[in-house]
Amino acid sequence: MTEAGTVLENVGVTPEALAHLGEGHIAYVKQIRSEDVPGLFPQAPEIAPGLKLFALHSADGTPIMLTDSREAAIANAWSQELQAVSVH
Repeated sequence: MTEAGTVLENVGVTPEALAHLGEGHIAYVKQIRSEDVPGLFPQAPEIAPGLKLFALHSADGTPIMLTDSREAAIANAWSQELQAVSVH
C-alpha cells in the first residue's frame, strides 16, 4: 500500500471518482504567489509580483476566490457552506 495506484486498486476508487470526492462540500485553501494568479484567475487584474496570497479552490481544484488572508478565504468557504481545509 505504499503506491497510490495500489491503494486506489484495493479500495476500488477510480481517479475520476477521487477527483470528485468532496465536491460541493469541501474546499481547500492554498497559499500562492502573485505570479501564479494569471494562470489560476485569468480575469483578475494585474497584481504586483512578490505578494503572498491565498486561493480558495473547490474540491475538484476549480478556483473560487483570491484574497490576501487565509482567514478571508476560510470565511468565504463557510459563507458558501463549504468545509475548508488547507494544503501546502
